[in-house]
Parts: sequence; C-alpha cells; structure tokens
Amino acid sequence: MAAVGAGGSTAAPGPGAVSAGVLEPGTASAGESLCPSGRMGGGAHRRLKYISLAVLVVQNASLILSIRYARTLPGDRFFATTAVVMAEVLKGLTCLLLLFAQKRGNVKHLVLFLHEAVLVQYVDTLKLAVPSLIYTLQNNLQYVAISNLPAATFQVTYQLKILTTALFSVLMLNRSLSRLQWASLLLLFTGVAIVQAQQAGGGGPRPLDQNPGAGLAAVVASCLSSGFAGVYFEKILKGSSGSVWLRNLQLGLFGTALGLVGLWWAEGTAVATRGFFFGYTPAVWGVVLNQAFGGLLVAVVVKYADNILKGFATSLSIVLSTVASIRLFGFHVDPLFALGAGLVIGAVYLYSLPRGAAKAIASASASASASGPCVHQQPPGQPPPPQLSSHRGDLITEPFLPKSVLVK
Repeated sequence: MAAVGAGGSTAAPGPGAVSAGVLEPGTASAGESLCPSGRMGGGAHRRLKYISLAVLVVQNASLILSIRYARTLPGDRFFATTAVVMAEVLKGLTCLLLLFAQKRGNVKHLVLFLHEAVLVQYVDTLKLAVPSLIYTLQNNLQYVAISNLPAATFQVTYQLKILTTALFSVLMLNRSLSRLQWASLLLLFTGVAIVQAQQAGGGGPRPLDQNPGAGLAAVVASCLSSGFAGVYFEKILKGSSGSVWLRNLQLGLFGTALGLVGLWWAEGTAVATRGFFFGYTPAVWGVVLNQAFGGLLVAVVVKYADNILKGFATSLSIVLSTVASIRLFGFHVDPLFALGAGLVIGAVYLYSLPRGAAKAIASASASASASGPCVHQQPPGQPPPPQLSSHRGDLITEPFLPKSVLVK
C-alpha cells in the first residue's frame, strides 16, 4: 500500500495508503500547544511518538517477514496477484465504511458525496490512476523480490528507495539536498552494494527455487517505481486537498481494477483453473490483512512521527527483520552483511536528520522550559504553519503530501 508522508521524509506508510500530514522535528501544528497543560501536552505527545515508533517498526518488519514465511511454506503456493487484489479490495471497503461513519450513517449523503468527488470531479480522480498503477506494480514486485531474497537482505536493499526518491525530487521538483544528505545517500548505496556482494558470494545456503538475480532486479524496479510515484504524486497533487479516506478509496478502486488486469495477464489461466483463493492459508490471509490494514494504520499514526523517529523506526525494522530471519529462516549473518547493514542503518538515520536539527531541538527545549504563559512554538519572523486538517461540514480534509519511502 502506497503512502504519502511529509516532504523529504524517510518513512511513512506502505504503498497504497495516503496519510495525514506529519510534523518536522521542533514544530507544532497550528492550534496545538506545547504546554504540558495544553490539549497536546509534552507527555501525551511523547507517548504518541513512542506508540508511532512501535507501530512503524512492527508493521514495517512484520509484512516482509510474513510474506517471506507465506512464500516459503511447503505445499501449494498462492498466487501473489490475487493477494494484491484482495488487499486493495479490503482497503477500499474499509475506507468506504469510514466515509460512511463520517456521514453519520446517512446513505444518501454518502452516495451524493461519492458522486460529486469521484464522478463530477473526475479530473482529480483520474490523477490518481498513474500512482495507483505504479503502486500495484510495486506490490507485485515486492512478492517477487521477497520470494527470491532473504527477508533481511530485502529489507536492507529496499532502502534504495530513499536514494531514488531523493534523485527524482532533485530532477522533477528542483529540490536541493544538503551535503550531509548527499553523503548519506553515497553511504546508503555503498552499504546496499556490500550486502548484495555478500548475497552474490553465496551468503549461506538457499533453496533451489530462489533466484537472487531476479530478486535484486525486482527490488531495484520497485525502488525506482516507489521514488517516481512519490515525487509524481507530490508534483501533481501538491496544494490540493481532499478527504484522507476518499483518496485511499480512489486508490483502492484503481488498484483493484489494475490488479485484476495484472492477474489476468500474468496468471489468468492458472487462476481460472485452480481458483482465486488457491493456496490460501491463515498465513496468507495474515499477509493480505497486513497489507490492507497495516498501511492505513500507519497512515493514521505517522502524523505523530517526525523524520528522525521514522528514520530510527526504519533502522530498528532492519535489525528486527535480521534477528527474526535468523530464528525463523536460518539466515546467516557474516561480517560482510553486518558491515553493509550497518552502513545502511547509519545512512538512513543521517538522511532523516533535517537541516538545522540541533538548532530546532535547542529552540524547542528552551521554549518548553520557559516561564510564563504557554505559546506555540514558532520561529521568529515566520508565518504560522498551515493547519494539518480543516473541517468542511463533516468532511475532514487533509493536504496532499509526498509518498513515503518506508516499506509498507
């Protein structure tokens, strides 16, 4: 499931899910007080950040591990294209139910709203077709990659999407990167290259039906599609607004249709012969539910996670995936893999550091400890930050933000 996070962020929900906005470190949304006695006090905000960290780490690592587990179980192997379609269907139905709840259970209002938003404003709807196509392709590529690479190797290599997103941002949005970010990207590429060299050198035994070359090609293609889709999404939709759940519903509709086309093209005959749910086990259903609801859950909690926290979550997910792979799949960690993974973890953290992070953190500490009435944290001479959400009747609107680079 694809996600949309804050500009320049290094983590957010997985492909297919549009998230609410996220705050940069050291900033507060309009109307949100940093005072402990305020609506969002320091203690409550810290608790939400820790909860966000836990959710990001668990969802990030569990999806990869569950796909790897389901694809390597003995017996009949399920069709990955059907799992992608089912995840999109469940995601779309969930968003539809949430919109229904927003309309207070009024079917007529819901139908009129969807008619206006989807059909009358068809131009906005069609804009989501391209990213939805790319996200659907990306979901299928991830199954190919995880089926042919150890979970830990995939998790490390998949961080190349940070590099591709950064490069597309520079090329398409004329965005500038700091020297530290360029250095971290070079460090990231070096770390991934070391891990892949270890894999090519035969890092431990692997099943005969796995093809590391195909897995690497699928990861690279997925990273390229992730980077392009995220920047394209930001370029065409930045500045517009729409309901978070409406946009996810629209992505789900396109994703389902495009997923069915991909199913028919790639495995249509086999699915028609053996059935849509051939090979489905509780483990497979766990993967589908994780894809469908995990991305939506992360889209909700990621608004409380700043860039540093999301980079830290990615690093923890790599460690968790590696440890779990050792226990579950007999993965062997040698010095070369440890070196490459360490470089990637360090690069992810360094890239996630915003410019002037130390200055912003110092300013936040001084503001929080200052005596006198509580004020909103706001740099002098700067206009107040925009609202993360505004209300129009019973419809919550959210700004469009660029796609994430954290695995779903």
